[in-house]
Amino acid sequence: MKRTILIIIGWLAVVLATLGVVLPLLPTTPFLLLAAWCFARSSPRFHHWLLYRSWFGSYIRHWQNHRALPPGAKPRALIFIVLTFAVSLYLVNILWVRLLLLLMMCALLFFMWRMPVIDEKQQKP
Repeated sequence: MKRTILIIIGWLAVVLATLGVVLPLLPTTPFLLLAAWCFARSSPRFHHWLLYRSWFGSYIRHWQNHRALPPGAKPRALIFIVLTFAVSLYLVNILWVRLLLLLMMCALLFFMWRMPVIDEKQQKP
């Protein structure tokens, strides 16, 4: 029963993470880490798929090994954050919602800016 619940939560997290790639208010990374945690405790097959076959696998492996982003990920993330929030800001006509979106975008950009970047090749002895 516990295994089944963890698998369901893991797949729900993968779906939400995938949606978070294009929806500005839905975070991707926490859902991916949740999915990896759930799959590691419930299904070696799904855990292997997430780490080695999915689109997100290299980022998760890099985070697990170095607790940092791979080179090139930060600029892409910053650009994508600005683009998705720009679309939201364009589509929303309510001033207080726009201000809230702008505040959230600034907080997210600040958080991403502070994330460390480590090149895997530089870390090998």
